[in-house]
Amino acid sequence: MISRDVTIQNNVGLHARPATFFIQKANTYKSSIWVEKEDRRVNAKSLLGVLSLGIVKGMTITLIADGPDENEALEGLAELVDTGFNE
Repeated sequence: MISRDVTIQNNVGLHARPATFFIQKANTYKSSIWVEKEDRRVNAKSLLGVLSLGIVKGMTITLIADGPDENEALEGLAELVDTGFNE
């Protein structure tokens, strides 16, 4: 199990459209992936879970992955976040 902190850069945060991109990317990996904000942890492959965190611009979240492709999963998701979801 590995984790990595990332800071949300895009203007709208992790809301409907960027959250959909995030979840689609998370679902391409075999590993279990979670998003953690403060004391809440949700499945990164669940749209409702991710949206329920209310993640906005400038917020730092922790990505956690556990499984056969955990390194690739965190790299890919962190890159998506760092590029602002290509918005």
